[in-house]
Amino acid sequence: MTKAELIDSVASKAGVSKADAERTIGAFFDQVVASAKKEDKVAWPGFGSFSTGKRAARIGRNPQTGAEVKIKASKTMKFTASSTLKTALNPAKKK
Repeated sequence: MTKAELIDSVASKAGVSKADAERTIGAFFDQVVASAKKEDKVAWPGFGSFSTGKRAARIGRNPQTGAEVKIKASKTMKFTASSTLKTALNPAKKK
């Protein structure tokens, strides 16, 4: 689903204009990014949570030359699905 398709779908289901839907979705992601910068977790019960992780500095290899390359430590963004979402995606099969 593209951004435009998501905005159309949210606007339709919420009964709001596309502009309002885009501002709302944008504000949500802005808040997730702001919380991630502060290393806060953002949880939405029944859906999942966004959190940050850390990658240690390490030595990698240039695939073209095989030379060692230093890779700096970095922060990563993680999403963990809730058990409710996992159940919805993987319904139990009937025997």
